[in-house]
Amino acid sequence: MVPMHPLVDIDSDEVAYDGRFALQVVRFRYRKFDGAWSRQLTWELWRRGQAVVVLPYDPWTDRVALIEQFRLPALAAGLDPIMTECPAGLMEPGEDPAAAAARETLEETGLVADRQLDIGRFMLMQGGADEVGRFSIARVRLPQAGVISESGLEDEGESTRVVVMPAAEAFAMVADNRVLNAPAALAVLSLQVRHAALREAWRAA
Repeated sequence: MVPMHPLVDIDSDEVAYDGRFALQVVRFRYRKFDGAWSRQLTWELWRRGQAVVVLPYDPWTDRVALIEQFRLPALAAGLDPIMTECPAGLMEPGEDPAAAAARETLEETGLVADRQLDIGRFMLMQGGADEVGRFSIARVRLPQAGVISESGLEDEGESTRVVVMPAAEAFAMVADNRVLNAPAALAVLSLQVRHAALREAWRAA
């Protein structure tokens, strides 16, 4: 259910679909900036919960690891269905964000993170879903190969490819709009603004 709040008057809150992720239909009014109540609105609310997004970074070779995988919604949007992303996934109930980030990094890339820098929390689709992503940069040691593995969780039907590239190349990909996945672009930009200081600190530690 949507929590009570003085800015919202909820008329009804129903679960329309109770599959892997619940879909609620909420009829409500909210208090506008002028103090008046809005008309009644009906919104579909997709309940996905808490997630983690991780950018694996090797400060010794100044490279990052990104993943590529097939995404049906990208195809539906008229985009290339092979998306460039960061390792990411939903947190288990009560799971520590750092532990979840380390787990997703290992599951999706086979890489072990020995340090993490918390970037912050961001809503991923505030117009329709409640998902909040905890973003971080993880320190890893990357092998020399450009493509280091093809993997994915079999029980989730995943097929992912891990691609290693210089950090500067990742920065250029975001600048040129070649990374169409917003969480990945945000994570790469977060590394870019911290790049020199973080590389120096993590190489020394």
